[in-house]
Amino acid sequence: MRWGLLGGTFDPIHIGHLRCAEEIREMFGLDKVLFVPAASPPLKRAKVTPFADRMKMVALAVEGNPAFEVSDVEGRREGRSYSIDTVRYFLDARGRDLDLFFILGRDAFADIGRWKDWEKLLLLCHFVVVTRPGYDDQRLDEILPPPLAASFRHLPGRKAFRSPIGSLLFFRSVTFLDISSTDIRKRLSRGKSVRYLIPDAVAEYIDGHSLYRRLA
Repeated sequence: MRWGLLGGTFDPIHIGHLRCAEEIREMFGLDKVLFVPAASPPLKRAKVTPFADRMKMVALAVEGNPAFEVSDVEGRREGRSYSIDTVRYFLDARGRDLDLFFILGRDAFADIGRWKDWEKLLLLCHFVVVTRPGYDDQRLDEILPPPLAASFRHLPGRKAFRSPIGSLLFFRSVTFLDISSTDIRKRLSRGKSVRYLIPDAVAEYIDGHSLYRRLA
């Protein structure tokens, strides 16, 4: 099985998340993309919308796509939502039958040094770093510590880097949609339209539960 794992706060989920997941799914021939909302994001200082609401919005957003699923694994785990714990959970549950692709944005990857046990995480599964079209700077030593970067071997034919234990690190561009959850929350707090930025079902849920209405 080849699964993609796309984590995030999803506050709220938007069309950019969905389109990115669909393009990566197709690009790597993934059987499934799991959306994993973070229950307690370690690096988020601002207050986030309750986990149950974010879970429901993601479930509504992926409904109708048989290759998309949402997982509540981080909501069932106490404490902070660390990616390494989530990756280990799925690998332990599926064993050698699972080929896991961890999907994240270029900005998040550049900040990976702040993640819990990040050097171990990089070796646990494949990584797909999503970039904007035209991005071609794949020098790992500008992101990772030089000794660690040097341990990855560049594979020009696959446009990837191979880790010392065989997992792969890819940089891939997808259709650039300049949409952010922060901007959507601001628009909603000001009573502005977010039509065509988020799925209609998500918009209806937000309206029905009066989310994001009192933000500064």
